[in-house]
Amino acid sequence: MKILVRVAAALAALTLLGPAQADDYPTRPITLIVPWAPGGAVDTLARIAAPKLSDRLGKPVIIENRPGGGSTIGTAVGAKAAPDGYTLGMPGSGSMAISAAMYKSLPYDPTKDFAPMALVGRVPFVLIVNKDLPIQSVADLIAYAKTHQLNYGSGGAGSPHHLYAEMFKLMTGIQMTHIPYKGSADAIKDVVAGHVQLMFSDTAPSIPLIRSGAVRVLGLSTSVRLVNAPEIKPLSEMGVPGFEAAGWFMVAGSVGTPQPIVERLHKELREVMGLPEVQDAVSKTGVVPVVSPPVAELSKFIVTEKERWGKVVQQAGLAGTQ
Repeated sequence: MKILVRVAAALAALTLLGPAQADDYPTRPITLIVPWAPGGAVDTLARIAAPKLSDRLGKPVIIENRPGGGSTIGTAVGAKAAPDGYTLGMPGSGSMAISAAMYKSLPYDPTKDFAPMALVGRVPFVLIVNKDLPIQSVADLIAYAKTHQLNYGSGGAGSPHHLYAEMFKLMTGIQMTHIPYKGSADAIKDVVAGHVQLMFSDTAPSIPLIRSGAVRVLGLSTSVRLVNAPEIKPLSEMGVPGFEAAGWFMVAGSVGTPQPIVERLHKELREVMGLPEVQDAVSKTGVVPVVSPPVAELSKFIVTEKERWGKVVQQAGLAGTQ
């Protein structure tokens, strides 16, 4: 009987301690793991949002870049961090949905090892082709592919550039050969030079090239047009009905993070991403800022995206190839 009393007392103490810790949170700086190199879209958004989040939390939010493995290395660091809200990650569609189907094994489970807090951004892509090709439209591309060998570039196997092109192939019935690069910047340079004919590219580096005439754009990967380039029409309106693809990323802690901390960060991140100055700054980078849906919907979103891209990977014959 005495043992039961002691156990009950210990559980009661822990129950009291949990909310107290959550109420005091944060008491020290927070580290935000960005699984990409400095200067990219995810890193830029993090550096725009971090000072605003710091102001709201009253403690510094420190960006730590952990690139590599198509963003799986940094994502794994976030998954294995202590579940206390002081080390957060920025996993995205590549590491949470695409890599789960592409890689034979991952050091984390996208649906079990995370406490999602807020969806913060979406990254539309554009389909660009070399300017010297006699291709002005999607219809031209499909016709050209019937009599010519086409190579498309990407930022690496399993990257969004890769999977969006594979989905495009499946939806149009054309054949193209994948040429993976170590990063999308090198792939874009080779589209300009004509070493590869086309690619799905992030909008930020592509729009200046499109407007200068260095490359030609055939369409946007999302049905919602870009604020900073509304003239680019969606591929779904340009001959590929139903085409919809965008990279996304969120802020997440490791599984087991106290729910009051999850809810606090969700609330603060929603407020930050809704600020007009943040919306404006992020939009200029080619990223679509997102004011997150409720926490309860985020885990379902990950499962849905994992299943969706898993089907594309299977149909393209890419499952377990990495």
